[in-house]
Amino acid sequence: MDAMTLDRRAAMATLLAGRGDDLFVVPGLGSTTWDAAALGENDRDFHLWGAMGGAAMIGLGLALARPRLKVAVITGDGEMLMGLGSLATIAVQRPPNLAIIVFDNGVYGETGMQASHTASGVDLARIARACGLDDVFDVTTPAQLNGLAATLRGFRRTTFARVAIAPQEPPRVLPTRDGVALKLRFRAAVERADPQ
Repeated sequence: MDAMTLDRRAAMATLLAGRGDDLFVVPGLGSTTWDAAALGENDRDFHLWGAMGGAAMIGLGLALARPRLKVAVITGDGEMLMGLGSLATIAVQRPPNLAIIVFDNGVYGETGMQASHTASGVDLARIARACGLDDVFDVTTPAQLNGLAATLRGFRRTTFARVAIAPQEPPRVLPTRDGVALKLRFRAAVERADPQ
């Protein structure tokens, strides 16, 4: 792992500060969902309960279906590793309104902090570039995180970022677990932002 790592809750707060009404977020399973929920429930967040490895593809589907909205998938290294093939599909489709941000702490936090493959040298940013993505960021410092947050407010090309975070387990903040309620409130927020 990197010598410099960031606090996960502070990183989420930085990325979503001033997010605007047109940024919709798909937090990955587990810690990134709790990090987003720690900022307060938001109708524009689609929390996944039990869809390990699916966040990037859900984000891709939303970005393709609603090209006027900006979509940010914010997930962890474990989930991204499980859905690694999604990066190739995303690179082929290249929706200009999709950002994939991976909080990389080098561990599987939800199952006991076992080392993930990124702790052994698997480089998610290099994989994203190898898939064909051009706007790829490897974020290890607060200044780089602030730059990524600025990019997130106005990106116009498919974007990938790996954010090095400290392997920590802050208290869990759980959003609503009612899948139907999550779906309905998210759908209503999408319709308000982009009526069809």
